[in-house]
Amino acid sequence: MNLPFNKSPVMQTSSKYIDEVLKSSRFSGDGIFTKKCSAWLSDAISVENVLLTTSGSHALDMAAYLCDIRPGDEVIMPSYTFTSTANAFLGQEAKIVFVDIRPDTMNMDEKLIEQAITPKTKVIVPVHYAGIGCDMDTINNIAKEYKLKVVEDAAQAIMSKYKGKPLGSLSDFGCFSFHETKNFSMGEGGALVMHGADALEKAEILREKGTNRSKFFRGQIDKYSWVDWGSSYLPSELNAAYLWSQLECADEIIQNRIASWNLYYDLLRGLGPEGRGFIELPYVPDYCEQNGHMFYIKAKDLDERTRLIASLKDAGITAPYHYVPLHTSAAGKKYAVFNGKDVYTTKESERLIRLPLFYGLTYEEITYTADTIKSFFC
Repeated sequence: MNLPFNKSPVMQTSSKYIDEVLKSSRFSGDGIFTKKCSAWLSDAISVENVLLTTSGSHALDMAAYLCDIRPGDEVIMPSYTFTSTANAFLGQEAKIVFVDIRPDTMNMDEKLIEQAITPKTKVIVPVHYAGIGCDMDTINNIAKEYKLKVVEDAAQAIMSKYKGKPLGSLSDFGCFSFHETKNFSMGEGGALVMHGADALEKAEILREKGTNRSKFFRGQIDKYSWVDWGSSYLPSELNAAYLWSQLECADEIIQNRIASWNLYYDLLRGLGPEGRGFIELPYVPDYCEQNGHMFYIKAKDLDERTRLIASLKDAGITAPYHYVPLHTSAAGKKYAVFNGKDVYTTKESERLIRLPLFYGLTYEEITYTADTIKSFFC
């Protein structure tokens, strides 16, 4: 067995659509496939304004800029996340304030947010880990009371829901990733979603190198010009064509991943708290509908996790751990503070192992992985 952690989806139409772009005269973005993807995302996420971006990181960068961050403003987020979540706001010279996570979902503990707020706080950034939603009602109520912006890092949460509503649609800005490790892939890519015409106009200018080129292409102005600061966050049509081949089959991909997730859970249930208690399994709150993005288990401690990863590697299975908490890193110590105590962030991060999960993962591969884990403990 040689089982990778991830494989990007390749659909029957992937090569066909990419070839259509290669045969056209339009390689740059905002062509037919970009528009198809944007329209699909707008419908799926229930937000009118959607812009494809060159990465999930760039979607976060754009959101941070559009929040009108000023040097010294504070932004609250979990330390258990990828560097892009912090870098986006650090790039606007904000101070990053970390809070502890909940051990059940690995999401930021909403009960700790209010005590981290100061007169300098500007934004709250919930990260929907493994496609499981944060408690958005509590977070949005806090934001409303203190007049703060909310930016959802929904990089892993495409087509996941919170109380029946799509994650990424529940705040001022939602940021998605279409990196090769995500449910839908552009290789590198992402999307920014937002509410309101004013936000969209500013985002279009930012995304198009500081120009009003989008208005020009819609025929709203006779010529475009440089009107504000901006950069190039517009992905190629080649990337959009690859993404579109997956979005056409989105339900199939998601249901396939959820079926794999469920099979892992059923096969490993006996090792969990309901059985022999060797491991912990993922928790999905009743208010969440997940997208099958990630299946993880938690070992007893760091030493046991290290030995289990090595055992899986010996069996030909790639099963990595995930984030090293940002507050423990050199940049985290330099640019951020951890508000309150680190009760769970480090401890839980050192226990977590991600199992292979991708579209097309076979029954045999899942059972082989589960059997290898069972053999380690039993």
